[in-house]
Amino acid sequence: MTLSEKIRASYLVRKTRAQKTAFIDMMQSEFPNMIVEEGGPLKSRNLIVGDVASAKVVVTAHYDTCTMLPVPNLIMPKNFILTVLYSLLIAMPILVITVGVEILLRALTDHFLIAYWGALALMLGLCYFLLIGGKANPSTVNDNTSGVIMLCELIARCREAGVNDVAFVFFDHEELGLFGSSFFRSKHKKQMKEKLLLNFDCISDGDHMLLVLNKAARERYGALFKSCFTDTEKKTVHIEHSSHTFYPSDQAGFPISAAVSAMKKKGRILYLDRIHTRKDTAWDEENMTYLADKTLALLAAACGGAEE
Repeated sequence: MTLSEKIRASYLVRKTRAQKTAFIDMMQSEFPNMIVEEGGPLKSRNLIVGDVASAKVVVTAHYDTCTMLPVPNLIMPKNFILTVLYSLLIAMPILVITVGVEILLRALTDHFLIAYWGALALMLGLCYFLLIGGKANPSTVNDNTSGVIMLCELIARCREAGVNDVAFVFFDHEELGLFGSSFFRSKHKKQMKEKLLLNFDCISDGDHMLLVLNKAARERYGALFKSCFTDTEKKTVHIEHSSHTFYPSDQAGFPISAAVSAMKKKGRILYLDRIHTRKDTAWDEENMTYLADKTLALLAAACGGAEE
C-alpha cells in the first residue's frame, strides 16, 4: 500500500487531538526526521520536513479536518460578493431560530436582558456546534487530504531529483481560523521574509488549476509560474492576483506567497464546492500527477536561482 492509499484508507479524519496524534505518529514513521512544532493559542502542532532556515521555498498544506456541515462551503474566488451572499443565505436558518427564541423568551419572561442573552447564547452555541464542536466530516478527500498527499509526493520527488533547498510544512488548525500557519509565521518571521511559500489546499476536484500569487510572488516568480504551469488538453491554468482573488487559506499573511487549488467552472465563474460535506470524495489522479510534475519543475528552477 502506498502512502497516498494509506492516508485515504485510514487517516481521512484528523479533527480531534487523538486523531491528529495518530496521523502524526504515522507520518513520523514515514519521515523519521520530521519535526513537530507546537505552540500558539490553540497549541497547534505543525509538522516540518526539511530545514526552514536554509530552504529557498517552503511548501505547505493544512492537515486538520473540519466539522461536517449540512450544506457545502461554496467558494467563488473571483466572485467575492456571490461568496458572501451564499454565506449569508446558509446563515439565515440560524438567524431565524435566534430571533424566534428571543421573541419567545421575551413573551415568556417579559425581561429584555434574559431574552437578549438567552438568544445570543443560543446563536453562539449553534455556531460553535456547526463550525467547531460538531461531528467530524468523514469525507475529506479534497479538503485537504489532497494537499497532504501532494506534499508527501513532492517530498519523495524532490529527494529523487536532488532538489534539496525545500522545506515542507503541514499546518494544524486551518479550519478554525489559520491558527497553525499564524503560529508558524510568528515563529519563523525573519526566516520567511525572503522565501516563497507555496500552499496547496483543495486540489483534487476540478479541471481548472487556480494559482493565486501575492504582489511579491508575482514580481519575483510570476514568469516562472507561467512557464512551469501551462495548459494541457484536460487542465486549464488560471494565474491570478491575490488583490482581486478571494482564496482564504494558509498562504494569507506571508510576505511572498502563492496558493494552489483546483476549481470547477460554469460560464465565467470558477468555484469550489462539496467541501465540508459527505460529498467531498472526488479524487482526480490526473490532477495530482499534473501538479506534482509542474511543481517539481518550479521548485527545481527556483532553488537553482531561476526566478525569472
